[in-house]
Parts: sequence; C-alpha cells; structure tokens
Amino acid sequence: MSINLFETKKIQDFLNLLSGFPYEGGNPRAKEIIHRIVSDLFKTIDELNITPNEFWSAVAYINRLGAAGEAGLLSPGLGFDHYLDLRLDAEDERLGITGGTQRTIEGPLYVSGAPVVEGFARMDEGLDQKGHTLLVTGTVFDSEGKPLPGAKVEVWHADTRGFYSHFDPTGELQAFCLRRSIMTDANGQYKYRTIVPAGYGCPPDSPTQELLNLLGRHGNRPAHIHYFVSADNHRKLTTQINIDNDPYLNDDFAYATREGLVPAITEVNDAARSQEAGIEGPFAEMTFDIHLTPLVNGEDNQLVDQRIRAIG
Repeated sequence: MSINLFETKKIQDFLNLLSGFPYEGGNPRAKEIIHRIVSDLFKTIDELNITPNEFWSAVAYINRLGAAGEAGLLSPGLGFDHYLDLRLDAEDERLGITGGTQRTIEGPLYVSGAPVVEGFARMDEGLDQKGHTLLVTGTVFDSEGKPLPGAKVEVWHADTRGFYSHFDPTGELQAFCLRRSIMTDANGQYKYRTIVPAGYGCPPDSPTQELLNLLGRHGNRPAHIHYFVSADNHRKLTTQINIDNDPYLNDDFAYATREGLVPAITEVNDAARSQEAGIEGPFAEMTFDIHLTPLVNGEDNQLVDQRIRAIG
C-alpha cells in the first residue's frame, strides 16, 4: 500500500491546527518545533508506509523508555548528544574561538553536591579492593594560556563493576564515592587519586538495549572519566577522558570518544615513586591539562541549564 496524503491541503491545514497556529495563546517557538517534528513524522509514515501496528509499538516503547528513566541514555546512543556537540564546535569556528579543550557529551549520571576539596582529592575512599590505583594530575589554563587558580574541576566515574554511586543497583557504593569537586591550587593545578574505572554496557533487558538490538548494535562504553570545569569569566567545559587501550575506545555506543581526550596512561612500578606519591605498590598515572575558553559577549553561549540532573 502506498498512500501519500502529506502534500494535500487538508493535511497541511491539519498540521497548522494541531500545532496551534490559529490560536493566539501559547509559545511561538513550541508551535514552530511541534509543527516541524509532526510534519516530518507524517512524511515518514507516508514514505515508509508505517503500519498502525508499528506506530503503536513505538508508542508502547516510548512509555517503557520513560518508565525506566532511560531517555537520557538512549539520547547519546542515537547520536543526539554528539550532534549537539558538533553544532557547538561549528558555532565556535564561526565565532573564531580556538584552543580550548575538546568538549564531549555529559552523560546521564552526574550528581550535584559532591564534596569540594582544595588541590587534591581521594575519590575512591579505599572501598574497591579490586581497583588498580590511578593518579591523575593536570593544570587548568585560562583563555590566555595562563594557569588558572580557583577553577572548579568536577570529576565522576564508574567503579570496577561499571557502577556509579547514587545509581548502584547493589547499594555498595556510598554517596559521592568516585565523585569530587576539586578547586585548583595557586598554580592552577589539580590532582586526584582514584581507581582505574571499568567500561560498561546498557542493561541487557533495558529499553535502550532493546532498540539497539533492532539496529544490530551493542550498547557498550569504554572506560572513561567525566569532567565539568568552570571558572569566573570563562565558559563551562563539559568533557570526559577515555582510558587508552580499552577494547571499545573507538567503538563507543554513545559516540563520546574525541581527539585529544585519550591521555596516555603509564604504569608505575618504581617503589620510590610509589612512596613519594603515598601509594602502596604499583599504580597508574595520567596527566590531563585543561584549557578553558572565554565568554561570548559576557555570556556562556554553551551552558545547558534546562537539563534535569540528580541532586545528592
């Protein structure tokens, strides 16, 4: 069956009506967006001959996705988060903004309210006995390339099982474990001791993985560490770094791996170095320097303040 109603006056008038164009009230921007989205969906129904069964299966899926709270998980899986980053990159290029650390997706598991420390943080609290100690150091630079004291470096990541505190189904991780906010010291430096995180995948019975299965795709993420970095008179940076040599490093279902965000990881087996760092036995270390970018006409043009985030 091939039926094409979309171009008819009857359907075009219907789209205007359902989008609220004839009515004085409401939000003009919302009307514009709904008109475009529903128009594209109507065209899709026509062009792909979407059946009623397929349509209502999709509605049921959206209900399951919402009930599971996984819209923020599926979004990067379908490339929306990465596409928004690419648009911000293009806007930076248009404005002539260069030299900043590469942005990448936030992910859905940030929790506000992590403990704030000065200069150095112990993130793992010694609770994960299977974890391999990781020492990360870096310097935050301002938009002129100078070390930036007092910058806020928010860091969070998964444990060796791929679980995050506040989202751990076993309840083993204490509140704010593997989450800290570090204020850079007088030299713009920050340091934290933690454990090498594990990569993880979408729950196999989750709505997100259900859709990925239909696409023949996996739902795995490489091991990574999330960052928010903010400072006065600079744009807030949202990024993450990957652990090198992870098998999914270049096959991230969330499309978050980007150039410049895979710092070298070095294994340290020297007893003197371990003693100097206050660590028992071998450990891994990484350096990740961060370059912030200036405000645009006094505003952070990339700030996302409408995203719903967890509060600790």
